[in-house]
Amino acid sequence: MRRPALLTVAIATSLLLAGCSADPAPAADPTASPTQDTASPAAAEPTEADIAALAAVTIEGPLGAAPTVTFDQPFDVSTPVARVDVEGTGAVLADGQSLSVHYLMVSGDDGSTLTSTWDTGAPEPLTMGDANVVGALNDVLKDQRVGVRIVIAAPGGEATADAEAYAAMVMVMEVLDARDVPARASGQAVDPPAGLPVVTLADNGEPSITIPADAQKPTTLVAQTLIKGAGAAIEAGQNITVHYNGWLWDGTLFDSSWEAGQTMATPIGAGQLIPGWDQGLVGQTIGSQVLLVIPPELGYGVDGYNEIPPDATLIFVVDILDVA
Repeated sequence: MRRPALLTVAIATSLLLAGCSADPAPAADPTASPTQDTASPAAAEPTEADIAALAAVTIEGPLGAAPTVTFDQPFDVSTPVARVDVEGTGAVLADGQSLSVHYLMVSGDDGSTLTSTWDTGAPEPLTMGDANVVGALNDVLKDQRVGVRIVIAAPGGEATADAEAYAAMVMVMEVLDARDVPARASGQAVDPPAGLPVVTLADNGEPSITIPADAQKPTTLVAQTLIKGAGAAIEAGQNITVHYNGWLWDGTLFDSSWEAGQTMATPIGAGQLIPGWDQGLVGQTIGSQVLLVIPPELGYGVDGYNEIPPDATLIFVVDILDVA
């Protein structure tokens, strides 16, 4: 299953996603990534030169503060490569956890800052073991502990018909916290009104849908709570962890964190997701399951996106598992 990008603006780690694209298509995905296979992206093994180049990057400064990064310029590697800079002393990280991370990303051309969560004061979420992230990042975090600081580099790219050339980048990332998240929504079941797609849950909680023969495509956003969670209401700008499936109106499944076997962590209500997600999920409570039926103007619009055709009405069932 491939994931179309729901994010309009990718976070810095998007350069560490499959394809390492610096210019994802607009109005796209809950994963912050361009369309990609959900299997861990295949990448060439780092060469000795790649490993040596990363080893020569100097990281200075205490944990908990933005580091100073120095290296010979211009910097480049042939494939993503990562190493531990400072080991953590907290709990051991485990796949599926929602990590809170600070990061600084700098240009390999001149060392200038491309983005920094220390500057914004807002750590961002990362799902441990996310299959959409390049293997180098997942591999370096495996068996590490909360508090670890790692440095990872990704190669630059040449210009294409759809994107400008971009420089190699060096990112320093510090893991601040790791949270276990529930496997599925839980709370009080809510009877939805007639005429909406009918949601059925498998034993593990994964949703499927049936479209009633007389159902009409809505012209406005539908955000129908199916399970009312007991947690706090989501506020715009928070980072949430979700499980979701997404279908076209004809019932074709086009995106699934369930099939990927991995929850997704993402900012919500911050203009980084398609409007149907931002508008439909802000105000919902943690633990809830929400049916979203999204008209084209709040989804991918007249252009569509990859397997999503133009003017597509979209259906999502979203389990809201955690917030940070």
